[in-house]
Amino acid sequence: GNLAEMLFMLLLEHGVLVMRPSIVRHMDSVIDMLICSSVVSSLSFLGVIVVDRYITIFYALRYHSIMTLQRAVVTMASVWLASTVSSTVLITYYRSNTILLCLIGFFLFMLVLMLVLYIHMFALARHHLHSISSQQKPPTAHRGGSLKGA
Repeated sequence: GNLAEMLFMLLLEHGVLVMRPSIVRHMDSVIDMLICSSVVSSLSFLGVIVVDRYITIFYALRYHSIMTLQRAVVTMASVWLASTVSSTVLITYYRSNTILLCLIGFFLFMLVLMLVLYIHMFALARHHLHSISSQQKPPTAHRGGSLKGA
């Protein structure tokens, strides 16, 4: 995105590309919207991946009934649509403090969501590790090496 914008501006500055100022502003807004959309969609997909991993771990036996192909396609399409709409609004009203607060709030929400879900998954993994180690017999001299390797 930034590379395309920089190339576009260099072509304009050196006279290779000649356009009216209104078209240049419109192209700049479109490029900014694409950059913003990619950032919002990337954060959203990171959140979707975390939720998918969470479902995989905590609802392993029902995962395929919960996460169907149709739900996956709807989720991906929804993320792209929401990213495009929100980035269009963000670029259109970029001078508004409300828009800036919404963007910061979205970023913080995604950060907290990922943090909470990963901490919960880590806690479950530790619980399973302690359960497994408490069920094992104390290692003998012969088993010690193989347990270390595991």
